[in-house]
Amino acid sequence: MIQQSHFFDRERRKEQKVPSARGIRRSCNKELYRTVKRLNVYIPPEKMREAEQFYFKKVILNLTWIVENGSNRKKLADWWAEEVAPEIAKCWEVDQGKLISAFRRAFGG
Repeated sequence: MIQQSHFFDRERRKEQKVPSARGIRRSCNKELYRTVKRLNVYIPPEKMREAEQFYFKKVILNLTWIVENGSNRKKLADWWAEEVAPEIAKCWEVDQGKLISAFRRAFGG
């Protein structure tokens, strides 16, 4: 009997692993850092931490949906614009439209 390699197993390739809390926190941090960079404004460290904590909580609460749609960056960016951007725009005192645009450029969605 020929053993099939896991590289050709379609079911295994489609399977998405749920990231660890540390991995999620680091991703949130990187995405927000890249967004701030594209906004070209100064965000104080305490406001950055507050936004990271909020974003992390939102991701954890919606983790199942995010893992299922992990390959669709447009959908993820749309979710971010609806669920996360309004609160972060208030926290950072920036225009929500500019924030969403900067996030999409940084995130690729």
